[in-house]
Amino acid sequence: MGGPRSAGTAPGDNGPVSLRDSLLDAGVPLEGASDHGVSEAIYLRDPDGNGVELYRDRPERDWPRGPDGSIAMRTQALDLDTLLAEAD
Repeated sequence: MGGPRSAGTAPGDNGPVSLRDSLLDAGVPLEGASDHGVSEAIYLRDPDGNGVELYRDRPERDWPRGPDGSIAMRTQALDLDTLLAEAD
């Protein structure tokens, strides 16, 4: 997402899933969802059209690492439906 953006954290272990459900129940369309390895994020627009990112950091022990031990961040599609199934 380019341009101005706000970011905030999603509470709880399955924050993006419960947040997604709340947003969809309120009629707020999601623009995307990403898995960055160290965090999970969902993207939407506020009523003024500004981009908003809501994310949950993963525990550091779960961060992906390269062969040399460095953090290996990524950007992959976040499968919220699978996360929701795992949370049930």
